[in-house]
Amino acid sequence: MEPWELRHAVEAGRATASELGLQVDDVIVVHNSDRAALHLVPCDVLARVAPLGRLADSEFEVEVARRLAGVDAPVAELEPRVEPRVQVRDAFAVSLWTYYEPVGSEIAPADYADVLLRHHAALRRLDLDAPHFTDRVAAALREVSDRANSPELPASDRELLSGALGGLSAAISTDEDGDQLLHGEPHPGNLLNTRRGPLFVDLATCCRGPVEFDLAHAPEEVGKHYAGADHDLIHRYRALNWAMFSAWRWRQADHMPDRDHWRAEGLNRVRAALERCGLG
Repeated sequence: MEPWELRHAVEAGRATASELGLQVDDVIVVHNSDRAALHLVPCDVLARVAPLGRLADSEFEVEVARRLAGVDAPVAELEPRVEPRVQVRDAFAVSLWTYYEPVGSEIAPADYADVLLRHHAALRRLDLDAPHFTDRVAAALREVSDRANSPELPASDRELLSGALGGLSAAISTDEDGDQLLHGEPHPGNLLNTRRGPLFVDLATCCRGPVEFDLAHAPEEVGKHYAGADHDLIHRYRALNWAMFSAWRWRQADHMPDRDHWRAEGLNRVRAALERCGLG
């Protein structure tokens, strides 16, 4: 969010929690991108505040969290002192979550694989309507194909991303027999190491697909500890994921911190991942 929008988001998070009876004396910005994560103190609540245009995403995330709480999934929980729903405040959608103090130690690959296995097992117990991961690929391809949405993307890089998104998606998404509900983006930034153990956050990315799609977001060593994973398929999904990441960074409306760095780095990662797959 831009600084002016973040200020309004902070006030929306503060006011929403206060009106629900939670004491808020201070707000600490934990993360700021297309939505803000705010630590509210002393009530010790995490507020996720998104522009109202992302209301449906916020409502979907709350529904996923609510259902996962009933199957003992290793995920962050909604704040139990308030009703589990999205609150609308001014131009923002606000959801309130339990705040977990992070533990400094790094999560070992075997532990990462174990928590992802448990999360996938919990997700298989849900009957939930979620998009297929190919819908996300198609959305990224539309951004790359529309020069008005990505005017600064050089022609050669546009061709690279279009080819990677279209070609890889077509090549690896034809068999859906093994598809299941997935986290969608279980990268290290979405796995908190807490006193309760590792917990996944950012549940709005939940989608359907093979487990290898999720594993491609995790550090490479994790896949070696995940029983039954197809490692060649993981490499292809990793290339596809970097192509999607790059497509989002070249959107004119993207506000990721250090965007210029990640524009260049994302394209480098796409090329390297394609080379590893023998598709460079």
